[in-house]
Amino acid sequence: MSKRPSPISATVDFEADGVQHGYLKLPISNDESAWGAVMIPITVVANGTGPTALLTGGNHGDEYEGITALLKLANTLEPKDVHGRVIIVPMMNAPAAMAGRRTSPMDGGNLNRSFPGDPDGTVTEQIADYFTRYLVPKCDVVLDLHSGGRTLDIVPFAASHVLENKDQQRQALDGAIAFGAPTAMMMFELDAAKLFDTAVESQGKIFVATELGGGGTTTPERLAIAERGVKNFLIHYGLIEGEIESPSEPQVYVDMPDASCYVQSEHSGLLELTVALGEAVEKGQVIARVYDMTRTGTAPVEYRANRGGLLVARRFPAQVNMGDTIAVIAEVVDSLG
Repeated sequence: MSKRPSPISATVDFEADGVQHGYLKLPISNDESAWGAVMIPITVVANGTGPTALLTGGNHGDEYEGITALLKLANTLEPKDVHGRVIIVPMMNAPAAMAGRRTSPMDGGNLNRSFPGDPDGTVTEQIADYFTRYLVPKCDVVLDLHSGGRTLDIVPFAASHVLENKDQQRQALDGAIAFGAPTAMMMFELDAAKLFDTAVESQGKIFVATELGGGGTTTPERLAIAERGVKNFLIHYGLIEGEIESPSEPQVYVDMPDASCYVQSEHSGLLELTVALGEAVEKGQVIARVYDMTRTGTAPVEYRANRGGLLVARRFPAQVNMGDTIAVIAEVVDSLG
């Protein structure tokens, strides 16, 4: 049975040349606004024929590197500089971004666990459905900018995934490398089925994801990586002209082949990381300790690396609960793909 049309409407004309700033409007009715709408800012910059790129941030509302980079791009990108069409959505999950939360305050929804979405579902599911059925089909390439948000800190990287279609995989990997982050990764996802990534890739589109820091803030260095990477991405796929700018240091290639890359806590308490972000670790090395906060005189629980490689992500808050990912270790490789 086919789904009904999305309740979301766009105030921009996706087929018109020029630059347009508008909204994706989702009708809502609640205690604060009987006839209201969720307003998701969107910019379309188009000039003639060519590919279409969809640039997204704020899939999680507390990941500010991508949001900031895309707000800046939306303010500065001009049609004369574009060959084709660039669709910019700095805050996919606008309610979460406005609240400074990973998930939506309207329904508790995690947008990046809600795809392909549902036009009759929650606010978050309706947003996911619109992207799946209306925006993704318009595009050729997608760049989704993430970071660790308030609870993770992550080495800045761009990533692609292992796909059945090897040509699609190669094109995405080339884009991840061209992004020019200090690290490029072939990434293993713990729960890929409901990700935006999968919704895009299943339509045969080229998808590149990033993780650009975290801690619920931005730094000048990480924002510079994000801005340079977005420009490199558009150059690589022929949307704008220019020379791709490489990182100042040689790019590091890492692979996450399976779930053993993730170290998750089986205890609650106070977390001590014994390895710095980006530092090399050996298999079996102690990388963290968790201390019991309810009493003294109790030895901490030690966590050891399941594999050798680089510490590419770590829990940011010092307090940890059972089930929290406390570290992610990726294997350094000579090349990807």
